[in-house]
Amino acid sequence: MEFVIIAIIALIAIIVLGYVFDYSRKELKCIGENEELDELAKAYPSNMEMCREYLKKVKNEKVQIEENEGAEASLYIAVTDKISIANIQKSYTRIQTIAHECLHSVQSRKLLLFNFWFSNVYLIYFITICVLMTFKLLPYKIMFLAIFLILSMIYYMVRIFLENDAMIKARYLAKEYMEEKEISLTQEIAKLLEGFDQINAVGIKCINYHFFMQIMIKVFIIAMLGVIF
Repeated sequence: MEFVIIAIIALIAIIVLGYVFDYSRKELKCIGENEELDELAKAYPSNMEMCREYLKKVKNEKVQIEENEGAEASLYIAVTDKISIANIQKSYTRIQTIAHECLHSVQSRKLLLFNFWFSNVYLIYFITICVLMTFKLLPYKIMFLAIFLILSMIYYMVRIFLENDAMIKARYLAKEYMEEKEISLTQEIAKLLEGFDQINAVGIKCINYHFFMQIMIKVFIIAMLGVIF
């Protein structure tokens, strides 16, 4: 019975907070599509060159850079100290996105590596208890679920700090970069910044909720396995 209650609470949390946070990936995608701003961003250097210039600004030029046209999302890989840039050359959002990944590269090395290794341990733990519950090999199921919730809190705290820190600072780094390059007029920079502000207003809420939702879905799955098996 306790697993039924936990599953219901997890599902309610997903629905209620999704409503409260106005979670909409579709809206975020629509905000990122702006032909006028895309045209303004074309005047700026290529993704690779822009990334090098950002890294020079943040005083971290040792980072490796690669462009992955098949990827949907850009990311910084802490363990290899590499920035992978997705196929975003035609989007104005690249000016802020690349700044975001470069800022990840100068965050606390201790936190970045902890996040990388802990995220993998966290995922392995989840898969392991799901498999053991499925084959009815897991004693004290509530205890293992409680441990999972504690691990989830640690995972969420570290991951959200790293993402929020980079998202908030990226807008200002992008602004400095555009002003220093002197490619766009003042009013054009203002338009690009307005676009970034609109993305961040929705994006920061979405990313916070997204990670919470992922945790609650895992809790729901574990609870349902507890009910079935």
